[in-house]
Order: sequence, then C-alpha cells, then structure tokens
Amino acid sequence: MAPALVAGTSIGALIGAAIATGTTRAALEDAARGLSRRDLFVINRVKILLDRMRTPSVYSAEPLQALIARLVPDVRFDDAQMPLLVNTVDAETGFQVIWGLPGHREVAVRDAVYASCALPGAYPPGVVGGHVCVDGGAADNLPVTIAAQDMELVIAVDVGSTDLTRDDGIATRGFFDISMRAAQITMAALQREQLNRWTTPPMLLVRPRVNHVGWFEFGHAGFLIDEGYRAAREALDHVDVALASEGGIFPRRVMEVDVERERCVGCRMCTVLAPGLFVMDAEGKAVLRERILHWSPADGVFVRQCPTGAITARRVERRVSGAMPSVPS
Repeated sequence: MAPALVAGTSIGALIGAAIATGTTRAALEDAARGLSRRDLFVINRVKILLDRMRTPSVYSAEPLQALIARLVPDVRFDDAQMPLLVNTVDAETGFQVIWGLPGHREVAVRDAVYASCALPGAYPPGVVGGHVCVDGGAADNLPVTIAAQDMELVIAVDVGSTDLTRDDGIATRGFFDISMRAAQITMAALQREQLNRWTTPPMLLVRPRVNHVGWFEFGHAGFLIDEGYRAAREALDHVDVALASEGGIFPRRVMEVDVERERCVGCRMCTVLAPGLFVMDAEGKAVLRERILHWSPADGVFVRQCPTGAITARRVERRVSGAMPSVPS
C-alpha cells in the first residue's frame, strides 16, 4: 500500500522527494552505496579566502545540488506522483516554511529539497519562492505534526539525531564538529518535546540503531540500509495494534524500571524528565510511582540522563499485545 503523503526534513526531504517523484528504491540504494565524502563536501576555499567571516558556508552548494538533481526530477510539487511536503526554515523570519502546502506549491521540488538539506554553516542557504531557507531541522527534524493532519496512522523514521551517545574528544575536533554536535543536541531536545506531547493519530516510530555512525561518515551504506530495513520491519509488526488504538506511539514494550538507591544523588533530573513517574522521598532520593511500564521508542530518556547511572531498565517481554498506557509524564 502506498502512503497517502510523504513529508521530510533534510536527508528525509531528499529521500521523500525522490520517492514522490518516481525515483525507484534501487536507484536510491545505488546512489547511497556509491556516494563518498568528496562527492558532497567540497570546501568553499575561494569564498572563505575572499569573504573570511562573511562566507555563508564551509562547503560549496554545487555537489549537493548535483546529487539532488540526479535523484529528483525537475518538476514542481503539483507534478509529483504523490502528495509531498518538504520542511524548511526561513532564515530571515525564523519561521517554518513547508513546501507542498497550499500557497507553497509553485516552486521546483529540487529547490525546496536543497534548502531543506542546507545545514547552516555547512551549506549556503537556498532561495525558494523568494524565501531564504535553511535546513528544516533548525525547527523540526521530524515533521510529523503537519503530516498527520487527517491521517489514520503516521510512520515516522528517526535516523539517530535524537539518540544521543557520549562523544568523547568533541572539544578537540574544531568549531565545525562542535557546532554540529550543538545542532544534534538542539534537534534531540526539540523532538523529545514534540513526541512527549503526541496524542493522535497513532504513530509507528522507526528508529534504526545508527546513532554511532557520524553525520559525515561514509562507507557504511550497506549496514545502514540493512538496519533501516530491520527496524522498519520490526515496527510494522505492530501496525494492527497501532491502528486499533486511539493514539500514542508504537511499538510498545513491557519494561521494568528500577532505581539503585545507594547511587541516587537526588539531582531531580528524573522528576523533570518524567514527573508522572518519579517523586523524591523524604531523604531526597528518587522513587518510582510504577516499576512496570509500557513504553515506546520515544520513552526512557531519563535512564541515559541519570548522571550516576542509578536508573536501569530491562525488557520484561518482547512486545505488547494490545494498546496500553505509555510512560506517565
């Protein structure tokens, strides 16, 4: 069954636009397997030399534009084979501009996709329909809210920007890596807030285990494709449960959470992140209101953010057989 609509931000916009305009999955896979760092990242040396601090980006726009032109036909949104939304941010106003919505359709899909991929500092902004636009991830890296309008189910794919892992040595790798890390942290915080508020329609959240692969690392295409396929198949196993529910995020699994009292220092981060689950007792230690939880891939950030590792979680069983409440907040 084909989706009723495709929406994307950044690389998601490129893949979504390619699919919506008729590019085959085989062509996308071939492009991914053949792509190297030098195909996309060409340092804008002349502009840096001439403009110094006023240069718009570290890298030239042309290689990214060439990749987009290879995968996305030169058409407008009305010519796409299925409804398509491309998320960008207007750098002058600071507001989102979602191309493909009424009033924002008479532009080239390629232009919108480039702008959505134009990570600030990495690539120059794109001009789309008179708007100076940058990567939509600056405001919303997972554009599910606009895509969910009038839908029975949303399938959301998060490729790792919110599953933060420790990055030792980041302070020694230069301003560009530090700024990219800051962007990743910002996107993670924005997405957590968005998912914490999610109600309807039901969402299948696909999260491949790819957070250990850096944004600018190449040579892992085979692994990434296989892991994406595995994660999608696993999430789709829960589609019937999701459709039968009134809302929420799926898949949900039964987890047992515990707090090691001796290691708890009373920092209260857990009560901030999950106030419906944790309380502080008379001795200033975190205490659970419930230990057995039914949570989705969006839940459980409090485990990783505990500074002393006092909170642990283990799966009790593989999957939830019916619609059940998630982690209280």
